[in-house]
Amino acid sequence: MGVACTPSSTGLGGAAAAPAIEVQHVLKRFRPDAPPALDDLSITVPQGVIFGILGPNGAGKTTLLSILCGLLKPTAGSVRLAGHDTLTAEVKRMLGVVPQEPAIYPTLTGRENLEYFGRMQGLRGARLAERVNACLQIAEIGDQADRRVEHYSGGYKRRLNLVIGLIHEPRILILDEPTLAIDPHSRSLIHQRLRELHAAGVTILLTTHYLEEAESLCRNIAIIDQGRIAERTSLPRLLSRLHTETFVLNLKGRVTELPELGGFVLQAVDDCTIEVEMNRAHTINGLFEALSRNGIEVISLRNKQNRLERLFLELVDRHGPESET
Repeated sequence: MGVACTPSSTGLGGAAAAPAIEVQHVLKRFRPDAPPALDDLSITVPQGVIFGILGPNGAGKTTLLSILCGLLKPTAGSVRLAGHDTLTAEVKRMLGVVPQEPAIYPTLTGRENLEYFGRMQGLRGARLAERVNACLQIAEIGDQADRRVEHYSGGYKRRLNLVIGLIHEPRILILDEPTLAIDPHSRSLIHQRLRELHAAGVTILLTTHYLEEAESLCRNIAIIDQGRIAERTSLPRLLSRLHTETFVLNLKGRVTELPELGGFVLQAVDDCTIEVEMNRAHTINGLFEALSRNGIEVISLRNKQNRLERLFLELVDRHGPESET
């Protein structure tokens, strides 16, 4: 069941040219004598993209999302959603929020939770019933719809949490760690639903600790460290900075002596496993061909380390001392 979300013909609030989200020079202090949680932070998110916010614990990601949702006020700076600088009723109708901790009532059923939050968004009667049924299908929890949520698994709670944020068909969706600590099937389902929302024209801003999740979903990202932007770029451009990659290869049969291959550095892990470091001037197919010429057949291959993770660690390490206050 795909996501039932129909893009507005006039764009976000009729402001087709305006970015979905504009954060300009935002400063947030919780105490006057404490370092700022956000420090002169600026981000622009165009309409219709999936934009990732990455950073270590305490970087300021949740603080930023709380400001965007109107739960916190910035100490300085400005925030605009779809060209609006205040959370008017119109802006609230186009905004969906999926918090890190599931915002659901455990003693209600899944259906009752959706009905409650749908009414909070102004839905009534047949329209409410239609959206509840659609969301149950989107989350694939129809078989649990009339069961109390306190008996749901963690993955089902996350799925319900997601569709509660979708009940009113928002045009901007803000998610804080939407797949934190859930099973692979639920994570895959949520990823698929986010891709479908993106295809329908919904703007999605998400924070995540799972760097492979950002690499899978997002084209554009910002990395935050200690309340400041450490990097803001497209993922393809960021990943292009990698000059080498290391792969782990499982081989068919034992290899007692490794050949010398130009452009590839081979190291044995055990008799049937090797690590290969290769620069960007060479390809996987070239590696396979070179190994085959030396009588070595590859059964499987994987990256030794997630590419984005390597860059993230380098960026945070490089910008860390500059971010101290």
